[in-house]
Amino acid sequence: MPVRPAVSWSSTLRLPKSSFPPRPLQADQAKYLQRCTDDLYRWQSREPSAQKPFVLHDGPPYANGSLHIGHALNKILKDIICRVKVQGGRRVVYVPGWDCHGLPIEIKALEKQHASAIDGERTLDAIAVRNVARELAITTVEDQKKGFKEWAVMADWENAWKTMDKTFEIKQLQVFQEMAKRGLIFRRHKPVYWSPSSRTALAEAELEYNEDHVSTAAYVKFPIVNVSDALQEKLGKLQNLHAIIWTTTPWTLPANQAIAVHDDMEYSVIESGSDQYLVANTRLEHIKELSEKKIIGTVHGRDLKGSKYFNMLRGETSAPQPIIHADFVTSTSGSGLVHCAPGHGMDDYEVCKRLGIEAIAPVDDLGCFTDAAFPDRPEKLKGKSVFKDGSKAVVALLGEQVLATHRYKHKYPYDWRTKLPTIVRATEQWFADVGNVKDQAQKSLADVQFIPEAGRTRLESFIKGRSEWCISRQRSWGVPIPALYKANGDAVLTDESIAHIIATIGDRGIDAWWMDAPNDPAWIAPGLQGTYIRGKDTMDVWFDSGTSWTQTKEQADVYLEGSDQHRGWFQSSLLTHTSASGNEYPPFKTLVTHGFTLDQQGKKMSKSIGNTIAPSQIMDGSLLPPIKTKKKAKGPVSQALGADALRLWVASSDYTKDVVVGETVLKFNHSSLLKYRITIKMLLGSMHEGARKSPMTKLDEIAVFQLSKVMTEVKSAYDNFEFYKGVNAINRWVNTDLSAFYLEAMKDRLYCGDSGGALEDIFLGFMKMLAPITPNLVEESWAHRPEWMDRDGQQVHPARQPILDLVSSPRSTTDARKLEKAISFITDAGSAIKAAQEEARGQKLIGSSLECSVLLDLPLELHEIYTGLADELATMFVVSGVGLVEPNTEPEAEWRFSTEIPSHHPDAPSWKVWVVPPKDAKCPRCWRFVAPVDKLCQRCDDVVAINAREESV
Repeated sequence: MPVRPAVSWSSTLRLPKSSFPPRPLQADQAKYLQRCTDDLYRWQSREPSAQKPFVLHDGPPYANGSLHIGHALNKILKDIICRVKVQGGRRVVYVPGWDCHGLPIEIKALEKQHASAIDGERTLDAIAVRNVARELAITTVEDQKKGFKEWAVMADWENAWKTMDKTFEIKQLQVFQEMAKRGLIFRRHKPVYWSPSSRTALAEAELEYNEDHVSTAAYVKFPIVNVSDALQEKLGKLQNLHAIIWTTTPWTLPANQAIAVHDDMEYSVIESGSDQYLVANTRLEHIKELSEKKIIGTVHGRDLKGSKYFNMLRGETSAPQPIIHADFVTSTSGSGLVHCAPGHGMDDYEVCKRLGIEAIAPVDDLGCFTDAAFPDRPEKLKGKSVFKDGSKAVVALLGEQVLATHRYKHKYPYDWRTKLPTIVRATEQWFADVGNVKDQAQKSLADVQFIPEAGRTRLESFIKGRSEWCISRQRSWGVPIPALYKANGDAVLTDESIAHIIATIGDRGIDAWWMDAPNDPAWIAPGLQGTYIRGKDTMDVWFDSGTSWTQTKEQADVYLEGSDQHRGWFQSSLLTHTSASGNEYPPFKTLVTHGFTLDQQGKKMSKSIGNTIAPSQIMDGSLLPPIKTKKKAKGPVSQALGADALRLWVASSDYTKDVVVGETVLKFNHSSLLKYRITIKMLLGSMHEGARKSPMTKLDEIAVFQLSKVMTEVKSAYDNFEFYKGVNAINRWVNTDLSAFYLEAMKDRLYCGDSGGALEDIFLGFMKMLAPITPNLVEESWAHRPEWMDRDGQQVHPARQPILDLVSSPRSTTDARKLEKAISFITDAGSAIKAAQEEARGQKLIGSSLECSVLLDLPLELHEIYTGLADELATMFVVSGVGLVEPNTEPEAEWRFSTEIPSHHPDAPSWKVWVVPPKDAKCPRCWRFVAPVDKLCQRCDDVVAINAREESV
């Protein structure tokens, strides 16, 4: 067989050819983005229209500021879920929304007009604030929408809603009306969280806790002026008895109305000079000033009830105040006697309300004392900030009544917007009665799927701990509480009055609530007699977003937000839905929560720390060092891989925990994405039409089997919202099964043989698995597919097909169990062969793996597997030949290296592979050592002859 003359044998090879670029071309990205987002959403809205819709309801991002990495985590997770459902044949309904009201936007509006919301000297009227705030929100919504689209988030953008839309506000007011009709809305003077820096009441969800807040704590003695009969019976006449309290907020002492003890606790009466002091037995040693004094008696808390004490801060003519019982008094802190200021404490308020004790709070909106703080000499406290010099001034006024002060570091609630401390302050506010609906709300969660499951306990604990929800805010930018007020301050809130106000807003617009004259009769429902003015309170923004379930026609399949929303949007949505809808089910079927984003050191990202990463930095590759090229004129190659780089980071993260983003993580994902592109380019360049008619080899069957397994694993992960497991499975398959095994083994057949194989199956399967994760890459790959793939017009886009559909799997006839055994055999032998080859390379006996042959020393139980694979083992191991050797004998060869393979079963023997020199010469075309000297191998000779005949025709 003489060698046929050829200028170069490489010209006879079928090398991969594809127009697919190694990196995304910026000029093409817009069209791919359009196809995989807007076009796909419109198609799926139209084509599977008969299917029951899958509704993912958007937890509205706040229309304030630029997008950050947390937004990317949230929005891309939602998009992945929607794309998975589209692949499954569902019609997805995903309408984005924005939360537009609230204080941060109002403050920006004030700042923009060079007005201060804090100093009270320059303020805009409500309409001016609302106009500027609305413009700011509109601009932010458009900017954020643009960013979301750049991340390849597909949605019904044209019908996106905003909480400041008139239709949304009307529906929100109707929810309020329904709750009021059911008696769940009321007004009360009671303590709420108040932010002096924002001058408004706050919800618990608007607080963040500073673990390092430092207060001036004090031990204070109050003289007991009326001693109870029980106490006198036990200890006789006590001339100068004092109750000792401990407080971390001395500024609340002007509002003190009672001292609480616990009936069952034991208290000591301590004598010091001519004075006596009451302290809990267990706390005596903690008060150094009294720890070594004489104990003259012990009593129970119940013996103290009926005693009264005098608080000089209430004024010289004020009445003595009572000592009462409270369950919250403990023996593990303070003095065992608790100062009660019902105007400044939630627990204090509840216990005092039952006893008819008034809640007073002599502190104004700015957190400064009023005249009532010290009635005898108002100037001593009036105007002083409770946080700056208020506590110090109170301590000074009490003088010798203060036994001791000390600095105390503790956890304290801060306004999450201004990052400044809050106070608890009794004011007139509107509340939603959560206590009457929370049991029903909790029961409705029984059938809800929580991801992770720990979210169930977290949400239920928040619901269980609530009784009343303060829903009113003292701001201009928001939806008004639809209440009217009489001249004496009494509020009117009837079904008829609310309905009339809603109708008037429908006619005049919501701004008219602030624009019209305060007593404009147009707002007064027919039948109401007298003069009324409209209130100025607006609704809590959590009530705004919490009523967004009105935007969906049915129960949402998924709510997905950060874990902080258990105390925020998840909770407000559930409570308003339970209160107003009349349905026994919650607004969601599945509740998915994700963690926060952390830097590489595990620290929470913060602008103040300077450790934030912008989504754009991941997309443009600027966080990674540029690739240096040998061609200096071209300069370094950009690392930009676009939205897919950002999306792959999201998809590869276990979002149920806090998520780390940093150079190490991004480098790994970047490498994976480049690996995808290299693999896709190889597949696109090697797929040939004739492969559809080519017989399935055992290698092909194994490849399709491995593909089917990974697709099953990926589908299961996607269906269970475990996207990171799906990405891990894809990466493992690409690196091990596809690149290192199948494509490596297939190169000879692709370049030098019949170019058959299962590449089309692999390409389509790969695209389907990547479609929810990296849609731009899939769209780009699909655009570069060979023309013959679309010639019959029956090709369906991978993003529109179920993941598990394969093209040629019916051509595989081998039993799955046999394939599993074959794969195990090939894997064991392949690893052993590589180990033996490395020894040969170490002695410079071989370079390429084709420069050797393999002999197998097999036990009898493996001979059947060997026989079934014998014709293809050399291809699978990428060697020039594979044969058997007599058991327990060394082959005769110029050199030989062996590796022993231990058995997987205790009763089965181990076996061995030998790497030896090949018997034949190197084929100059395919480089396998299977040819006579200076001649082509038989396979290459046949292929070249066939090609020559085809060219001549």
